[in-house]
Amino acid sequence: MKTFKEDPVKVKEFFDLLAKANPDPQTELNSVNHYTLLVAVALSAQSTDIGVNKATKELFKIVTTPAQMLDLGEDGLKQHIKTIGLYNTKAKNILKAARLLLDFHGGEVPDDREALEALPGVGRKTANVILNVAFGHPTIAVDTHLFRLGNRIGIAPGKTPLEVEKAYEKIIPKEHIHDAHHLLILHGRYVCKAKKPLCNQCPVRHLCPYPLEHS
Repeated sequence: MKTFKEDPVKVKEFFDLLAKANPDPQTELNSVNHYTLLVAVALSAQSTDIGVNKATKELFKIVTTPAQMLDLGEDGLKQHIKTIGLYNTKAKNILKAARLLLDFHGGEVPDDREALEALPGVGRKTANVILNVAFGHPTIAVDTHLFRLGNRIGIAPGKTPLEVEKAYEKIIPKEHIHDAHHLLILHGRYVCKAKKPLCNQCPVRHLCPYPLEHS
């Protein structure tokens, strides 16, 4: 018997149904431009989108560029983000990144993976989010939700986030590759939850091999 990831018909139906349930999936992080998106995504590491949005609500009223971030300074930034986990380290990285963006990219967020990952506090996952949301690249940012879904459902199994990312890239239908990242995040966040998945509300329950008695 074919596994889920080996059955392209099932995989296509899976993404078709997720897209039908959520036809316009978007990031839940608030931002006003590419730079504030970069800041928000960097802040979201090991934090919730809700928590980040609360912290940046007032911040993004006064800071929308790297230059304005440098003017605010590290202590000023910390006052806005002190409710977020690891805020001391994140503040230092955000200020260093702002300086690099001004010095090497004209104050603009680069549309380039290597340049993004060279910024302090920006890893592969953050770069993938920026490339997807800001620039429309078909990238897959593997967070805890995508990692869990890939292994729980068997659609993109892997032992590391990179393995899961590559597994997703191999099986996602072309028509869904741009939105797949957010389709999966939102499904994992609100339906296929970590501890108590809402299988009775799941639009792809009939395709899922996850034992119903565990839900």
